[in-house]
Amino acid sequence: LPAPGTVRDDAPFAKARRELDAYFAGERHRFTLRLAPPPATDFRRRVWAALDEIPYGTTVSYGQLAAAVGVGGPAVRAVGGAIGANPLLIVRPCHRVVGADGSLTGYAGGLERKTWLLGLERTRTAVPAG
Repeated sequence: LPAPGTVRDDAPFAKARRELDAYFAGERHRFTLRLAPPPATDFRRRVWAALDEIPYGTTVSYGQLAAAVGVGGPAVRAVGGAIGANPLLIVRPCHRVVGADGSLTGYAGGLERKTWLLGLERTRTAVPAG
């Protein structure tokens, strides 16, 4: 519970709320929030920047993401670790990273939510028949 006399101020979060609401409504495909980088290694920052570039409605494998940041082989595990340390689920779209065979693997929010988010994005980007 907040300390007595504490006043709630949602104003600093208004833009984040608007952008998240628009994302869930299918009206926003990229976030424009200014993000204060948390303490992280340069490698993690590179992986997170690569996550930000994965287009809405698409997926990439861990290996493809590793290649995008210029590493391969055993470093793919380190890419997975950097993804797992992502503090900004949804805003930084780590849910768009899948296994090499397309399988859904790991997500801090749980695989059920990852499945739901990917389904939301696919539905919003589907081309109508006809």
